[in-house]
Amino acid sequence: MFFIKQELPINEQIRAKEVQLIGAQGEKVGVVSLNEALEKADEANLDLVLVAPNVNPPVCKIMNYGKYKFEQAKKEKEAKKKQKVLEVKEIRVTPNIEKHDFEFKTRNAKKFIEDGNKVKLTVRFRGREVNNSKAGEAVLNNFIEALNEVAQVEKPPKLEGRNMFTILAKKSDK
Repeated sequence: MFFIKQELPINEQIRAKEVQLIGAQGEKVGVVSLNEALEKADEANLDLVLVAPNVNPPVCKIMNYGKYKFEQAKKEKEAKKKQKVLEVKEIRVTPNIEKHDFEFKTRNAKKFIEDGNKVKLTVRFRGREVNNSKAGEAVLNNFIEALNEVAQVEKPPKLEGRNMFTILAKKSDK
């Protein structure tokens, strides 16, 4: 179920004495009293909808409010479909990663970046490995170097507790 963010006042909810009226086909009727506008909307079996409350006099339009809300919900649903959800894929390694593992994880990272996702490379230090954080930073820099043709560094390598991480994103096409 989709909801319109802003509910528009209709018919008896409108609290103005005079309104600028727009007809059902979009023609300008002019400034009329609220009662007259309500009568015209009733004659056409449609609703009187306050579309611009902040002007003087407020602007009201004669329309089918249910149909209008349905159309708005449909547009919102279409806009949501076209949105790209950006994911951050995490790849974890250790500071003493082997060559084959490095190449395999580099290929995966490249695939993730080409699909439009961001990649978070994390080096997890175990035991006393944290004392030699330079090795972890070297591993991250090797990844950055290997992926520099498709990715750019969004966050440089940073140590947080027992983990050191960096975030890579797809290079912008400039």
